[in-house]
Amino acid sequence: MASNQLVLNRFVSTSQLDKSINSLLGLVEGIAIDGVINETEIDFFMRWLSEHVELANRHPFNELMPVVQTAVQDGILDDEERQDIIWLCEKLKSTQYYDQVTADIQRLHAVVGGIIADGLISEEELRGLSDWMEDHSHLKTCWPFDEIESLITGVLADKVISPDEHRQLKDFFSEFIALLDDRTITSPLIQEGSAFVGLCAVCPEIEFDGKMFCFTGASNRYSRQELFHVVEQFGGLTSNSVSKKISYLVVGADGNPCWTYACYGRKVERAIELRKAGERLLIIHENDFHDAVADLK
Repeated sequence: MASNQLVLNRFVSTSQLDKSINSLLGLVEGIAIDGVINETEIDFFMRWLSEHVELANRHPFNELMPVVQTAVQDGILDDEERQDIIWLCEKLKSTQYYDQVTADIQRLHAVVGGIIADGLISEEELRGLSDWMEDHSHLKTCWPFDEIESLITGVLADKVISPDEHRQLKDFFSEFIALLDDRTITSPLIQEGSAFVGLCAVCPEIEFDGKMFCFTGASNRYSRQELFHVVEQFGGLTSNSVSKKISYLVVGADGNPCWTYACYGRKVERAIELRKAGERLLIIHENDFHDAVADLK
């Protein structure tokens, strides 16, 4: 670690300490989510210790570090040790500087980082992650909850992770393995040009009254003006461009299910940028849009 980074760590803010605890908590859960912990994952866990060594004498790390060091010194993280670390993290987590949503999003980032720590993603890990997300459904609409949920749903549809799907998951999950890089933790980059199973929200809750909609891609049912008319009919607003005012970006159904940015252009890219910046803009599939309309008729 660079010397200037060590100096900065000595004066790290309380919010950074909270973030580190949330990251450790998610990391422990992610590594153990499939019930198996291997040597590569233990090595990844040891990285967290080495990257926080300068904080060992500061609260709350002076309480946390001895527990973590004792747990991993034999190269094995058993269930009892895992539960001890999680319990202590939960006790030390501060909600004074971060609301629960922010803390849990940081935790989700680290859970995903823990899963990819050994470079392999199994069906058991994906199902464990899916269960975790179901227990934290209050994170819906927050980056990257919807994107991860969409990927998992698509990959597990046939109960088999193909080599291409594993590569796609690995590309996406690998963005979350940096533990101290603030840019990666708070707004990880999505690799442009990568083909994902889908980035549309799964079973989104769609409201119309007072909400603004934008559309991209080709519809297999309506013209753009007809779609605008449907939205306005139920009290919604429409826009031709993506901005912070947008509540929903609707992706047209006439497209390859494994689409990339190139299929729909700058609107999807802009929507992703806004989501990473913390805007609760939903990217939804046209079929879900039509289902929501049908429910109102």
